[in-house]
Amino acid sequence: MTISNKQASNIAAVLTEALPYIRQFHGTTLVVKYGGNAMVDETLKNTFARDIVLLKLVGINPIVVHGGGPQIGNLLERLNIQTRFVGGMRVTDGETMDVVEMVLGGLVNQDIVSIINANGGRAVGITGKDGDLIRAEKLNLSQPGPETDVPEIIDIGHVGAVAEVNPEILRTLVQENFIPVIAPIGAGPDGTSYNINADLVAGRIAEEVSAEKLILLTNTAGILDESGVTLPTLSANEARALVKSGVISEGMLPKTHCALSALANGVSSVQILDGTAPHALLLEIFTDAGIGTKITNDE
Repeated sequence: MTISNKQASNIAAVLTEALPYIRQFHGTTLVVKYGGNAMVDETLKNTFARDIVLLKLVGINPIVVHGGGPQIGNLLERLNIQTRFVGGMRVTDGETMDVVEMVLGGLVNQDIVSIINANGGRAVGITGKDGDLIRAEKLNLSQPGPETDVPEIIDIGHVGAVAEVNPEILRTLVQENFIPVIAPIGAGPDGTSYNINADLVAGRIAEEVSAEKLILLTNTAGILDESGVTLPTLSANEARALVKSGVISEGMLPKTHCALSALANGVSSVQILDGTAPHALLLEIFTDAGIGTKITNDE
């Protein structure tokens, strides 16, 4: 098959545009949070895997942290296990936690690993419990009491927060040219398993491995302004102002808080972008315009 001169010119332009970014990010670590619709669409799954493999082949070290909420919900429904949410978080009793570990640490994690490896990569799947990677603590929600100003503590079960990250296992895998794929499950001091928000896990891992970039793949085009238009760039102060004004709300809040924490702890930039866009990672990293919203520290 031959290509036209115009097609050849376009390909050459793309490669030329990518070259300085390949040089800039060679040898650096990128942490990618993978979730949403990109995890269930077969075409997008393979596209994501190829992007990850390409990053590794040009000398960039990707670390993948994945979610799996829809898959957990589907299996709970099939098993006739009732689910309820408080403050947007799944109440996770012991029976539900067993399903969470089965889905995140088993089905979803190994599916991602298999697809990356089928596309020429060397992925290794782990949970936060492996190698003492994530030490978790129980997360309790609070809400105003019905009759007093004293907050009411709500126990939502095996839902956790990141207490500490020990990145030694990640450094070992990266040095040996493997691609770590991490399920966001951690263990408490007594060995109890906790399900942790994948955005928060990705952010803390990015901080601990001194990642050059943290990339959060979502189902939206990035952070939107009051008119619903994607904001291509934000400073940390601008992002805080949007949170305070309520423009950033609901599902984008934890992602924004995660981004701000990462920036405050050594990560150079955070990108929030639409994972349903084919080759979203490559477009963000290797093109001048990029896609989604880029958040950086204030100058």
